Amino acid sequence: MNRIETIDIILALEKSEDQEAWRKKVARKLRVHPKQIEQMRLRKHSIDARQHELKVQLRIEVGIGMPLPPEPEYKADYPQVPQSARTMVIIGCGPAGMFAALRALELGCKPIILERGKDASARRFDLGPIMREGRVVEDSNYCFGEGGAGTFSDGKLYTRATKRGPVRDVYETFVAHGAPPRILTDAHPHIGSNLLPNVVKAIRASILDAGGEVHFGAKVCRLLRSADGKRMVGVATADGREFTGDAVILATGHSARDIYRLLAEENILMEKKTFAVGVRIEHPQPLIDSIQYHFQRGTERPRILPAASYRLACKIGGRGVHSFCMCPGGFIVPAATENDEVVVNGMSLSRRDSAYANSGMVVSVEPEDTAEFDHEHGILAGIAFQKSMEVLAAQTGGGMQKAPGQRVTDFLAAKISSSLPGTSYVPGTTTAPLHEIMPAFIVTRMQAGLRKFGHGMRGYITEEAGLLGFETRTSSPLRVPRDENDLQHPDIRGLYPCGEGAGYAGGIISAALDGMKCAEAAAAVSV
Repeated sequence: MNRIETIDIILALEKSEDQEAWRKKVARKLRVHPKQIEQMRLRKHSIDARQHELKVQLRIEVGIGMPLPPEPEYKADYPQVPQSARTMVIIGCGPAGMFAALRALELGCKPIILERGKDASARRFDLGPIMREGRVVEDSNYCFGEGGAGTFSDGKLYTRATKRGPVRDVYETFVAHGAPPRILTDAHPHIGSNLLPNVVKAIRASILDAGGEVHFGAKVCRLLRSADGKRMVGVATADGREFTGDAVILATGHSARDIYRLLAEENILMEKKTFAVGVRIEHPQPLIDSIQYHFQRGTERPRILPAASYRLACKIGGRGVHSFCMCPGGFIVPAATENDEVVVNGMSLSRRDSAYANSGMVVSVEPEDTAEFDHEHGILAGIAFQKSMEVLAAQTGGGMQKAPGQRVTDFLAAKISSSLPGTSYVPGTTTAPLHEIMPAFIVTRMQAGLRKFGHGMRGYITEEAGLLGFETRTSSPLRVPRDENDLQHPDIRGLYPCGEGAGYAGGIISAALDGMKCAEAAAAVSV
């Protein structure tokens, strides 16, 4: 009987790109003759490296006795904004803000995006001073500008937030705007910092072509409220402009600390929440390949295999210790937003062909852990805690965005390193006693966690691995509350806290989904 089936198969690595091997395996599983298979199409691809013999898991759509339907054509096609459209003012042009704008267009609303930083092309030039001179361009850097923090710091799309919304729609939107189609089939999709800027520029073009607005250099400095103060009606920017609308979507990301200060000054309710801080840990990529793929060290990785990654997590003393934003074949980059601090983050290009692998290695921080900052900073105590570590990193690094560093083995032995391993971090490193300068509750848990990870991942603890400080921008220490039904702030109608900065996302995909969700909520409310 002619039909279409979707089937999962497992093949040895050397057979995984052999269409005849696919056909034979599929035919056996479906109990049909190989000649009955008219067409096959890959739907999912992942590598199973849990055993010494590597396997490739494939999900294949199969046409038995008939061709498969044509693949959909992914187009960036949005309706023109009608003259009578409701207006959404969107603060921030990261994934939450961009996808809120696209969804607003689909719903017949006009989005106006305000971004403090520059467009992706101009922003690229502002990364030069921080890399070469150790000077931060404070409104245009790895954190601020078109596309948000992910634009020039990796572009990983993998998410476990599959219940939050239509993840596939987000992937398809990226493909429609120029992302490689393989993100639709890879188990851990990744665009890369070399490709993502053009994707976000294409999204901006879609917004503008449909009648939306995108304003760069538009740093929000004041909130506009109704006469009774109970409704948000717009915002003012530092250059003297005012933007009003039927809804204000706050999608600033977790590093816009001036926005948190502005909310606190306006007595707008915020809540403390758990976040995480720590370091970047960096290994030679061939070492991680040999551990994860069970190679003899020195064996060249077959081209069919991607640079190996890992994910590590445990609980130590009631706090989580885990790897974060792992970047195989990647680089450590300076992610500071002010000139008195050092912040490190990780990124990979699409090829993931750097000689190094890096990951955040962080410890959970609860509100009680930042109590020493409560008296002076109140609700902003978590931000003050982060900032204190960042300033300390700048001081111990010695300036010019040099990062304080230590070999992993010396960190565990509680001794200063006489030298540091090679690194991808361009501004440079300075040997420092991270075990002394980080808060003790972080150090003891990280030491215990690293030892535990080393037992499970043999070879992970080595003199070849270095720690760089500090990784502090994993997430916001604050949540801007919202009603679980209409997503508006409980005290200020018309204000929609959104994405990572408001405490509702953790990565590109979950932020994009939250942006879509907030736009839908804003469009559904009658003024």
